[in-house]
Amino acid sequence: MRRPHWPRRVFAQLLLSQTVVTVGVTTVTAGLFLAPVSRELDRDAMQRALSIAQSTAADESIARAAAARDTAAVQRNAEQIRLATGASFVVVTDSTGIRLSHTDPAKIGQRVSTDPGPALHGENVTAMQEGTLGRTARGKVPLRLADGRIVGEVSVGISDDSIRRRLLGMVAGILLCAGAGLAAGTVATLVLARRLKRRTHNIAVADISALLVEREAMLHGIREGMVALDARGRIRLANDEAVRLLALPEECTGRPIDEVLPPGRLAEVLTGRTEGADLPAVRDDRVLVVNRMATADGGAVVTLRDRTELESLVRELDNTRSLTEALRAQDHEHANRLHTLLGLLELGRYEQAAEFVSEQSGSHAALAARIAEQVQDPHAAALLAGKAAVAAERGIRLTVTPDSHLPDTAVDPRAVVTVLGNLVDNALDALADGTVEVALRASGATLLIEVADSGPGVPAELRERIFEEGWSSKDAPAHRPRGLGLAMVHRLVERGGGRIEVGGGPLGGARFTVHLPEALHAPTAEPAPSCCAPAHRAPGAGGDAGPPTPERPRSQPQAVTPVLVEAP
Repeated sequence: MRRPHWPRRVFAQLLLSQTVVTVGVTTVTAGLFLAPVSRELDRDAMQRALSIAQSTAADESIARAAAARDTAAVQRNAEQIRLATGASFVVVTDSTGIRLSHTDPAKIGQRVSTDPGPALHGENVTAMQEGTLGRTARGKVPLRLADGRIVGEVSVGISDDSIRRRLLGMVAGILLCAGAGLAAGTVATLVLARRLKRRTHNIAVADISALLVEREAMLHGIREGMVALDARGRIRLANDEAVRLLALPEECTGRPIDEVLPPGRLAEVLTGRTEGADLPAVRDDRVLVVNRMATADGGAVVTLRDRTELESLVRELDNTRSLTEALRAQDHEHANRLHTLLGLLELGRYEQAAEFVSEQSGSHAALAARIAEQVQDPHAAALLAGKAAVAAERGIRLTVTPDSHLPDTAVDPRAVVTVLGNLVDNALDALADGTVEVALRASGATLLIEVADSGPGVPAELRERIFEEGWSSKDAPAHRPRGLGLAMVHRLVERGGGRIEVGGGPLGGARFTVHLPEALHAPTAEPAPSCCAPAHRAPGAGGDAGPPTPERPRSQPQAVTPVLVEAP
């Protein structure tokens, strides 16, 4: 014999369990209601029997007949009262408990089956008792003469069958109410089960457990960040990658986005106040691509992709491409100079050829010595060399101010290169031609970076907005979005406890000034070499075109800082 199986579907389990519960509750409620009704009916029957007994005892003729032991008169009066009231029996006894009346005349003259003592002593008694006529509700009172002397008792009984008939008459109404309640509960359960069936897509309970386990493994195993939000913008779920990328606190579930993220573009995108697809945003030094999809319940699911390394590679590729184009242009320029030198030699103008060679080599040596002396950090020097090549290829003059000095003591060279490179890129992008001027100064452990250009400048009303993620006044190229460089610089500077300012510069365009505290290691007791001495040397004079020998070896080879610092 096959055993019945418990339903697997969620809605079926709910329907069956709720139906069983409803039936059980209705049955118990009906039973609990019937029990006090039965007791109330018993009390009502006992009070009715007592009232009939009191009315019978009040008849003086019955008391006198009982005192005279006139059984015929007592029997006649008692039967009249029984038939008139519908009682089961009306029994009158003498003062010793001997029956003077009974529904069965054969039992007249016998002692009553229950104790007559309390009534013969003047007490009124009500009780449910078992007698010769079965279980009855009884009322017993003393029978007195006019002078108050007790001459017997009157006992009236109402059969239990009549009480049960009254109770059964009430059961129909009770069951009708219980059935109506059961029907309403069943209908409500059915509606709820149907709704749950739609919401759960008719899946089994075991499938729900498996889905939860699989969801947890999938969410925390993928390498993309994922954040689920409710209709009020509170975090329902954030996987491990999202917590890492957004730097969320451990207890972030249930908290609004605006509470766990600082104000800015990232919070605007996550909350849906800024809409779009593949929106770039910055969190600390990370570049994120954010997509937000609304859900049917008013919430949303946000996905996050880390583009930091890709953005860095794209930027390096752009720099490499620009440097390659600059080197190609310089190759043509170098060929032109060689052709010029060859022509002078062929024409026999040897002195002019020597002057030409001296002029070219001397200027290049002076410029190389100047950048090597002023910017001793190899990363910054290499960056300036590459940017100068890009500037030269575009016809832009990039210079380093004479008072600039950066020792080889940067605590975080990557941060310095990021800040300096983005500011120089921003200046170069603002110019078609002109000049970009860079200043690097060290004051103890604080680094000051200034980048000025001769472009159109930044209007006062935009000087705060230019640091927002995704905002740019220029069209974005196809391979990467714009509006991230200055935003990343702003975040890096703020995270390091520094500040960035933008205003008008000495060249007529914009000037960005960055203060980076604790960006440099503590300076040594050795005095810094004069940064201005090489600038006053005549290029190629006396054959000493190179810089003076520094007091400590430089940390990078001379080839790192070529003559690309200034466009020819």
